[in-house]
Amino acid sequence: MLFSSMVFICFFLPMVFCLYHLIRDEYRNYLLLAASIFFYAWGEPVYIFLMLFSIAVNYLLGICMDKKQNKKLYFIFGIAFDLALLGYFKYFNTLWGGVVNHIIGREDLTVKAVALPLGISFYTFQIMSYMIDLYWGKIEVQKNIWDLALYISFFPQLVAGPIVKYKDIENQITSRTCAGEMTASGIQRFIYGLGKKVIMSNTLAAVADSIFQMPLEQIGTKWVWIGVGLYTLQIYYDFSGYSDMAIGLGRMFGFQFMENFRYPYISCSVQEFWRRWHISLSTWFKEYVYIPLGGSRKGTFRTYINLWIVFIVTGIWHGATLNFLLWGIFHGFFIFIERVGLGKLLEKNKYKILNHIYVMLVAAVGWGIFRCDSLTEAVHTLKAMFCFTKASIGIVWYNIASVHNVVIIVIAVLTAGPLQCLLSEWKAKQQDKAGFVLMEFVAQAAILGIAVIMLVSGQYNPFIYFKF
Repeated sequence: MLFSSMVFICFFLPMVFCLYHLIRDEYRNYLLLAASIFFYAWGEPVYIFLMLFSIAVNYLLGICMDKKQNKKLYFIFGIAFDLALLGYFKYFNTLWGGVVNHIIGREDLTVKAVALPLGISFYTFQIMSYMIDLYWGKIEVQKNIWDLALYISFFPQLVAGPIVKYKDIENQITSRTCAGEMTASGIQRFIYGLGKKVIMSNTLAAVADSIFQMPLEQIGTKWVWIGVGLYTLQIYYDFSGYSDMAIGLGRMFGFQFMENFRYPYISCSVQEFWRRWHISLSTWFKEYVYIPLGGSRKGTFRTYINLWIVFIVTGIWHGATLNFLLWGIFHGFFIFIERVGLGKLLEKNKYKILNHIYVMLVAAVGWGIFRCDSLTEAVHTLKAMFCFTKASIGIVWYNIASVHNVVIIVIAVLTAGPLQCLLSEWKAKQQDKAGFVLMEFVAQAAILGIAVIMLVSGQYNPFIYFKF
């Protein structure tokens, strides 16, 4: 069930929200757990049992770890179990098809493809954060299996994040308030996220996909760059919109989730980009991979090795095909050269527009690799981007550059960060004024109305991060 679907907006959310605020406090977690299980089962009626099984196993191992005897053994088994589940469902198809068949020399030896359960990368990382923090003694064991199940399966962040660490919402699970102001800000945040996803990302997706459905070698370098540029905007509005909706939904039920995006496309360095993009994933890898490896505490050479490991793992986390590994190495390379010396040059550079151009070029090339389904396709995309060729087939400009599409693209560029930077001081001064509040209310009503109309009309509605 998508947040950006009429079933969710018109039926599921209103029903759960109303019931939540009508029942007594002690029953609210049970309601949210039941709603979350139903939400997941709607799209994954079989794999709901996999998630529940994973919750049960980690709950029992956590109880065993709390007894202190053989704590390390239970911890290792739990992490191995979680990684084995993730590895099997996420990487089996690629490893069998690409590695096993190559080793044995038999391309015809096939097995039934393993379907990827929705959100397994996200909820597995949440489970692992609970187990790791429990082992390190940063949290107390959760003895109520229903509360632990709610933490792992809570529907706002279940299938696409943000990745919520248990220690960050441990107290909110058992004790939280849902004041009117918080609920209002949650509804507001959800509407803005819905607008990002439906109005912006879906429109950009339709245009980008119409370009890339044609052979790369025939559309020419210019159109490849236009397609990659549109995809660069699409993936930002797609994922940040979903994160905004998740954060808003959390607030509507009394939870405070961490921010996941802070306008990454206004960054002045690739390091800054990764402090602003998918923040929950970046902080997860920093806290549970980079720092345990030694971080920057064991000398310069070891620091660079640790950074490379983090970005290689980041690439692999996103997918099993080698283009994701290339994407991770690609970003790791720029992090490396910025740490070596380029970062100081970027800081001293007076013409920050050049920094922004540099970051956007790196991001766009990276997304060109990311959107591919294989390493071969990624190489062909890079070749098409940097080995200039003219289009050999006609692309009808008005199908791409219709007035509607151009307006959305211009708005997408402006609201990806530049406009917010220019108007931040003005907005802070106007925040509590009646006229501004009314204007914002009208804007939210318009966004909601337009989004619903577009959904009812059956608009193209893909979601990139569902495949992770």
